[in-house]
Amino acid sequence: MNGIVIFIALIMFLWLGRSILIPLLVATFLWYLINATATYVRKVFPYNSDRLRIARPIASRTFDWISNILSVLAMCGLIYFFATQIQPMFRELLVALPELQHRFVQFSHYLSESLGIRFDASMIPNIANIATGIGASVANILTSTGMILVYMIFMFIEQSTFNKKITALIPNKSKYKKARYIIDSIDENMKKYLFMKTVLSGITGVLSYFWLQMIGVEFAGIWAFIVFITSYIPTIGAIVACALPILYSLVMAPSLQQPILTAIGLITLQIVFGNILEPKFTGKTLNLSTLAILINLVFWGMIWGIAGMFFSVPLLVAIFIITAQFDSTRWIAILLSADGKIPDKNEE
Repeated sequence: MNGIVIFIALIMFLWLGRSILIPLLVATFLWYLINATATYVRKVFPYNSDRLRIARPIASRTFDWISNILSVLAMCGLIYFFATQIQPMFRELLVALPELQHRFVQFSHYLSESLGIRFDASMIPNIANIATGIGASVANILTSTGMILVYMIFMFIEQSTFNKKITALIPNKSKYKKARYIIDSIDENMKKYLFMKTVLSGITGVLSYFWLQMIGVEFAGIWAFIVFITSYIPTIGAIVACALPILYSLVMAPSLQQPILTAIGLITLQIVFGNILEPKFTGKTLNLSTLAILINLVFWGMIWGIAGMFFSVPLLVAIFIITAQFDSTRWIAILLSADGKIPDKNEE
């Protein structure tokens, strides 16, 4: 009974506190992504081993700062690119939505006459309303930009003190080793997942843009950006990333050639990068059950909307690693796993 009460209280806390928790989660995601990028960039520079760090501390710290600065500049570059290139395209698409809705209705009438399938008006989705709903969700996050930046700044300022705080919080040596092992496992797996996911999603988005641009699909930049963003949402993200530009070209193109080419290109990219390369580069980070991922996706989507769907996998990875470290919760990790294999438990 107590467990049910605690679970309901937790759900209420997540729901009622979403206006504070979502910006905090976005800030944590960006902070983690920058740190993950800096970690991988740092491997390119010299003095990156523990032995060389001790031998050349000044040079090592200098390259650490260079890696951090390059990572921040890369993030700023992405934000600038969105503000100057992608955002104007979204405004153009919003202007074109009424015409797109009209074409969509015409296309449904054509299918009715050609295939004998009767389409009721209520069956045709209102694209303008869908776009408005998505725009409202994005706007809610954008209005919290100031809060997100404040969170990020303080995270960067205080991240050098995190280890000291953990040591002070857990004075018991054996418990500290246990906590340190869990934190390091989450940190290593999350950085690997976020960095590789972002790189592969970025490459998929860029290749999608060039393909759509080459075959003449309008608003190629928007569709490519959607491919990049939705790549963080498991299963459903890939469907949305492919379905939107395919549907758009199917309705707007004068022939079936462009929709077919759009489908071939985007689906091929999703298979190659999402199903082949991503598991290879992320290793066992996501040894998670597909059913568990989908249930987790629905759960966070119901509580936090699109933002919850976006962060559902990183949250599940953290839960997976934590539950694997305690005897009382290892059964949860086994159920969440794809094949019953879970991270080793630290016995120290």
